[in-house]
Amino acid sequence: MPAKIAFDIQETGTIHEVRKMIVRVRGLPGAAFGQPVLLPGDLRGMVIGYDEKDVMILAFNELSHVRSGDTVKTREESLLLPVGDEFLGRAVNGLAQPLDGKGGIRADGQLPVFGAAPGIMDRAAIRRPLRTGTTSVDAIIPIGLGQRELIIGDRVTGKTTLATDAVINQKDRGTLCVYCCVGRSFNFLGRLAQLFSERGAAAHTVVVGATADAPVGEQFLAPYTAASIGEYFMRKGRDVLVVFDDLTKHAWIYRQIALILNRTPGREAYPGDIFYIHSQLMERAGQLKPELGGGSMTFLPIVETQQGDVTGYIPSNLISMTDGQIYMSSELFQEGFKPAIDFSLSVSRIGNKIQSPLLKELSSTLRLDYVQYKELINVTRLRSTVSPQAAKRIRRGNAMEEILKQGKNEPASPAEEIICLYALRKGFLDRLDPLEIREFKRVIYDRLKSSHAALCAELSSESASLDKVEGSLRAVCEEYFGHSDSVAGSESG
Repeated sequence: MPAKIAFDIQETGTIHEVRKMIVRVRGLPGAAFGQPVLLPGDLRGMVIGYDEKDVMILAFNELSHVRSGDTVKTREESLLLPVGDEFLGRAVNGLAQPLDGKGGIRADGQLPVFGAAPGIMDRAAIRRPLRTGTTSVDAIIPIGLGQRELIIGDRVTGKTTLATDAVINQKDRGTLCVYCCVGRSFNFLGRLAQLFSERGAAAHTVVVGATADAPVGEQFLAPYTAASIGEYFMRKGRDVLVVFDDLTKHAWIYRQIALILNRTPGREAYPGDIFYIHSQLMERAGQLKPELGGGSMTFLPIVETQQGDVTGYIPSNLISMTDGQIYMSSELFQEGFKPAIDFSLSVSRIGNKIQSPLLKELSSTLRLDYVQYKELINVTRLRSTVSPQAAKRIRRGNAMEEILKQGKNEPASPAEEIICLYALRKGFLDRLDPLEIREFKRVIYDRLKSSHAALCAELSSESASLDKVEGSLRAVCEEYFGHSDSVAGSESG
């Protein structure tokens, strides 16, 4: 039989104009949005728009040597990037190329950067929790595997710390992580990689970094690259957590591209399709059905507000396309309450249905109790005396505040969260001052691990209930305080 002949069909066009990161090309009649383009000097780009005469190309590299009249080529294929198991523990740029100087990465395949989100019939209900290690989140604003939970707040309010703690807490939990940095400094990227290495999180994490000095096209592509890498593991039946830090800078990047493309600016000078740009990305999260492997991809997008204004265009867009938001308050941060989560504005639309029965029971009134405590503090701030009942509620609120405070990069285990919430709920902490409560938090989990290993394991189970473990929990607390059960206050303090 005659040998088969392989055809390589290409379209060619001629560069008409080069404007910053945008190349205008005449020709390419079959070009489609997102199609890869080979520029002179082996530079890469993709089709990002059209007008009556030209095709607009977004370049992924610097264009200092590209001139009008040069030839470009394109093939009839979508933009694909390499993915694979060897990406774990590595740092790559927005084109999935190594950034860490550790050599090349062997790919197990390729996936489209702008992949389609799973269809409705491919999805299953979200029923499993993502343990972030932040007590206030796990207890009051629970996040499920496959959820999209927005982290929102002003600058320097702890948004990145909340996300990095969630990544660190996935060590030995079977959840893989992808941390995407857009528009951050190279020093930040180095500190992030060092933190993950020191805390044992590097082995289960891929860092996708498009720093502020990277080409604009690469910064625009980075969140989609991170989603594609996460999608590879999700299709293999794994649970994946993807952090986007942050999508405000990504929106700025796209606005810059759109203005150079002469697209009509809308609200806050953003183009009209900015909503589609982010919703296309957010829809890729979800929980797959068991017959498709049962993998999940959870998104923690971060967005920055200006002076606490959540009605801005990008914040309000992302609030509408996610399953809830964690609002970080600059006022709480300045008061020393960290993580500075405002529970009155934070919500998880998945709700407590994904919590374990034990955690659900211990935290059922926590949000309301804390909000009422803050209101009571504001009402009694200028009073010299308060009623005994109000004083009791304030003591319980003070204890609650100390339990919900958490140090930077110190995620708590499920057993640690539960023993602290139990001691709070049963009134063991009502008579302690803040220093004594901090000492309790520091010591009690070590005692639990060393002297009550079986109980510690049971508390970490998602099927544990208060009826089964209450006697053991009470015994641990009484052993610590050296008191009889008459010392504990009432639950309804």
